[in-house]
Amino acid sequence: MKSKLIVFLCSILLFATSCSNTKTESKPLYPFNTDPLLENSFSILPLGSVKAAGWLNTQLEIQKNSLTGHLDEFWPDLMTSNWRGGDGEAWERGPYYLDGLVPLAYLLDDKKLIGKVNDWMDFILTSQQENGWFGPKKNNDRWPLAVGLKVLKQYYEGSGDERALNIIKNYFVYLNENPPDWPDNVWRGVRAMENAVTGYWLFKNTGDTKILDAIKSIHDNCYNWTSYFEEFPWDGQASKEGRIPKIWDAVGLTAHVVNVAMATKYPGIYYQQSKNQADLDASFDGMKKLDYHHGQVGGRFSGDEHLSGNNPTQGTEMCAIVEYMFSLENLIELTGDNSLADRLEVLAFNSLPGTQTGDGWGHQYNQQSNQVYVSNEKRNWSSNGNESNVFGMEPNFGCCTANMHQGWPKFTQSLWMASPDAGLAVISYAPCIVEARVGKGQLVKLTNTTNYPFDEEIKISVDSEKPGTFPLYLRIPGWCKNPEIKINDDNIEATEDFCIIERKWKKGDVITINFPMEIELEKRYNNARSVKLGPLYFSVRIDKNYIKEDLGEHSHDHPHAVDWKIEAMSNWNYALYMDENNPSASFEISRGEIGPYPFADAGDPVLDRETGKYKIIDQDPPVMLKAMAMLVPEWKIVDNSAGELPLSPVQVRFKEKITISLIPYASAKLRLSEIPFIKSE
Repeated sequence: MKSKLIVFLCSILLFATSCSNTKTESKPLYPFNTDPLLENSFSILPLGSVKAAGWLNTQLEIQKNSLTGHLDEFWPDLMTSNWRGGDGEAWERGPYYLDGLVPLAYLLDDKKLIGKVNDWMDFILTSQQENGWFGPKKNNDRWPLAVGLKVLKQYYEGSGDERALNIIKNYFVYLNENPPDWPDNVWRGVRAMENAVTGYWLFKNTGDTKILDAIKSIHDNCYNWTSYFEEFPWDGQASKEGRIPKIWDAVGLTAHVVNVAMATKYPGIYYQQSKNQADLDASFDGMKKLDYHHGQVGGRFSGDEHLSGNNPTQGTEMCAIVEYMFSLENLIELTGDNSLADRLEVLAFNSLPGTQTGDGWGHQYNQQSNQVYVSNEKRNWSSNGNESNVFGMEPNFGCCTANMHQGWPKFTQSLWMASPDAGLAVISYAPCIVEARVGKGQLVKLTNTTNYPFDEEIKISVDSEKPGTFPLYLRIPGWCKNPEIKINDDNIEATEDFCIIERKWKKGDVITINFPMEIELEKRYNNARSVKLGPLYFSVRIDKNYIKEDLGEHSHDHPHAVDWKIEAMSNWNYALYMDENNPSASFEISRGEIGPYPFADAGDPVLDRETGKYKIIDQDPPVMLKAMAMLVPEWKIVDNSAGELPLSPVQVRFKEKITISLIPYASAKLRLSEIPFIKSE
């Protein structure tokens, strides 16, 4: 992996000959690392520079109109939060919630949401003590302050309120002036380097080397994640033998899926300061090991609550999805590595929406790759409760209820990043509008009109206040074999990773991109196959029935916060009948319009905002597949999940071939995603 890392100066030499004309020297227009840190490849643009468009804006509006926009109105943990001056919860749930609410409010320029943000910030901005500590006085734990730093950073970028920046500065003074307090047996110890994310941003904006002193002190006195990923004690064999600890001590915390998702970035981001290649390697090697030993469809790794192997009925906690995305966004900023952007898209287009209802009013604590029954009944989780698989407001623990909101807004902010040569780089092609300074400081507006990832076509329109020369880095997805790029009427030879095009851009220029998507098959558990088209995974479409479930103390007295049990109303136990050497011949692709709920399916209940009641929709997903399959009748539900996946190729008693539909993983709330197969004759 390290051979593929894009170090900025090398990347210019590597790509300029095939994609660019003569390069010019330009200084960065956005904060980048300076000595003594290593150069970083890109810089995440300030909040609000990238705005969602198309289906992505629809998704943010859904978020605004569902739990994110209303949760603090009826969830006691937020209504009475100590972080807004109440007498309730004073630990992580307030900052977690704000970590998604703040960017969502400013991305949508929504007055009501910004008003909610200000209601919280009125307390936080006046909470700092003389020694630099901030937040509720009854909290004496550093962990929630690490999340609070991320909130303050985003609020500062969105509002320009200097008080937020001063709190961040003063807290790093506190960290320098007070003894390290990062024990391995508590959350703040294994998550200590989360402070470094804001710290490096602060250094890039101020140049104060004392911030780096604080980060080094944190690193030297907290859990060593570099060694962890090098040794990786919790492999697949440890999972099979039951050796992974399912407790909350100094050892068990290192197997906790959310801690591991956060920690994938810790060695890598410290590399810019340590300049030790082992740190950078640890992040990339760690992700490879997680893929191999615990990898699941949708770009995630298992953890229900602890790492739990490759079996597709083992779940993944939703907090781990949004934290893994955030880790990748930070590593992309540092390294510019294209494979990380591939990972990020897979998580954003599959696992993130796959664990939420289409209308955003419900989420799962644990999602499964093979999820053929959703209910409040016992499953073989590593350590979670029975209700973890239900789609609802607070299934299992409330941490995900508070923390899930950051996924879409931070992904939106990371769609484009600044390059150090006064250009811009596209990280993901989801529809958006970016406005940023380029070249000699002129403002440019780029509008990406597309249905990607549901379609192959992308059109980027340029609107510049005046013509100017600057580079655009066009990312080429790793799965795309024959990309096509055209500027106006001129064809551009596409390269691997990033195609850098430097030219004199003017208003009216149009970049047209086509990323042909071919059916891919990935080998999975028990030699099953997952089906992939571009960055989207597909699941067998299962007819379903939604039933309201009572979760007792985890249910809430709000008419919209419904907990859903889902029963299968059709067969799910199929094996694909296909030619695995020529998968494209075995699947028929059809595309349609994107409906008002981009990640929903016919038969799903959604909240009708006009009536305040739930209705069943009949929309199809925007892309679907058809394939031939055969029923495997002996494959049944065991312990409320799909039984052991039959070893492929499967021998079946009945040879009747049936046409089945496959839909995007995220649209399938019941799903079969790791699918056994029968070789075609």
